[in-house]
Amino acid sequence: MRPLPISADTAVKLSEALNVPVEQLMHMPQHILLAKLAELEKKEN
Repeated sequence: MRPLPISADTAVKLSEALNVPVEQLMHMPQHILLAKLAELEKKEN
């Protein structure tokens, strides 16, 4: 599986927001990352 096509700054910010290590975030399947981001958005609202 390829790493996600995101910048290093974006990866660091996402890893902090989702409480996962950067290495794990970069190799996370895209559909799982999108689900986690949607869950994070619901918590904020």
